Amino acid sequence: MEKDLSNYRKIYKKKELSKKEVSENPIELFQKWFYEVEEFGGNIEPNAMTIATVAANGTPKNRVVLLKKYTWEGFIFYTNYNSSKGKDIQQNPNVCLSFFWNNLERQVIIKGKAEKIAENLSDGYFESRPDGSKLGAWASNQSEVVPSRAFLDNRLATFEKQFQNKEITRPNYWGGYIVKPTSIEFWQGRPNRMHDRIRYTLQENYDWKIERLAP
Repeated sequence: MEKDLSNYRKIYKKKELSKKEVSENPIELFQKWFYEVEEFGGNIEPNAMTIATVAANGTPKNRVVLLKKYTWEGFIFYTNYNSSKGKDIQQNPNVCLSFFWNNLERQVIIKGKAEKIAENLSDGYFESRPDGSKLGAWASNQSEVVPSRAFLDNRLATFEKQFQNKEITRPNYWGGYIVKPTSIEFWQGRPNRMHDRIRYTLQENYDWKIERLAP
């Protein structure tokens, strides 16, 4: 099977990114871009991000997760700690996050280290989830091989019965990570593939070095 995609072309011309317009702190620029993406519309889940981890054998893996909070300190998401991403992070906390906002022809690429957040913060977020999502966290041994869909449905039914008329507590193997950035790159599509790329790099004194990169 073969399909030639060489004629798939798009002219990027919606925005530009000037170095003189960027903030001293990249979180401020991230917040500005995020709000603009939301207001412009067209991205169903603007908080969807790709996270790349590296397994013990050196094999990288990407998958899409949902950003649930960002602060001056970093970017927070939640998962099963026993999942493939959780195991990867345990042995190598260096990760890369990326957002692609096609509605405004933008990307953000974040390199940093992931670490577990405090248990009470994971508890607080877990309590805010719908009951179905809470039960799903109990029913799914994420990333493990299962014999069938029926097996998963039966596990869910088991926990529905177990927690019937009871508080659904957070499993101790499920919780949040915060990715503390060491580098954040903002990419804005421009005509003729002469894209704007501004990179922030964290320095030893915790200031951010700002540089323009060639597209």
